[in-house]
Amino acid sequence: MDVAITKMSSKGQVVIPKEMRKGLHVGDKLLIIQDDDKLIMKKASKLSENLEEDLEFARRTEEAWKRYEKGEFISMPMDKFLKKLSKC
Repeated sequence: MDVAITKMSSKGQVVIPKEMRKGLHVGDKLLIIQDDDKLIMKKASKLSENLEEDLEFARRTEEAWKRYEKGEFISMPMDKFLKKLSKC
C-alpha cells in the first residue's frame, strides 16, 4: 500500500500524486466514497457492472444503520421477518 499527502484547491480540485497515477489515464472515471473522515477512491472501470445496484444497497444499508442507532427498529421472529422480506 502506498501513502502520499496532497491538498485540495479553492475550487475543490485534488491532485493525485504522480507515483499513484499508475494505470490512470486522462478521462478515467473515479468513484469516491466518503465514510466519516475517510475518502476512498477507486477506478470506476474496475467496478462491477452492477455498480448502481451496489451503491443503492450501500445507501439503504447506511440509512437502516442510522435508524437502528436511533432505536427505530422493531424486533420480530425470524420466520415473520423472512416472510416479510420475501414480499419485497
